[in-house]
Amino acid sequence: MILGVSLVAYFAAVLARTEDGWDVSETELDDVETLADLADLARGSGQDDDSVLIFIEQEDAWFAIVRVDGEDDPRIFVSDGAAAARSSYGSVLTDELVDQAGESEFGDLDHLLDEEAEEQDDEDADGRGGVPVGPLGDAHLLTEFGLAADELLALSGEGAVPGDALEEIAEALGCGEVLEAVR
Repeated sequence: MILGVSLVAYFAAVLARTEDGWDVSETELDDVETLADLADLARGSGQDDDSVLIFIEQEDAWFAIVRVDGEDDPRIFVSDGAAAARSSYGSVLTDELVDQAGESEFGDLDHLLDEEAEEQDDEDADGRGGVPVGPLGDAHLLTEFGLAADELLALSGEGAVPGDALEEIAEALGCGEVLEAVR
């Protein structure tokens, strides 16, 4: 920490699906304060209603994928909700997922939580709004592109390395080499 500023390293990339495949570019998140800002960033990179993904990784602590399809609401997946909730960019995503649940006890989140994370006790939850430890969000957001929910969840499990997980996800999407070129 220098002068009270945390030097946490983030990596963020925008993957825009086009007729010719995926167009991948590294991006800065300095101006992102809300999910709407993130969705606008994605929409600005896409063509028409094509799918745009944003990959975010924080120093091998967690990763997130945000999917934006045209004007539809963004879909979010976070590899570890509690870890992400402790960071500025991650909290934007976890706060949105908590808001979607109506700030409940997460009992209504069966469709949002991995079964394994769902079974964890409340004592495993982080103090930040009770965000659960483990995967959180829409694990099905990449099934259309050939990555099943259980495969995405396996890349998010305990001991998984977020940077390696994003590489594997990019490989499954057919843009691994392009993503590696911007890392």
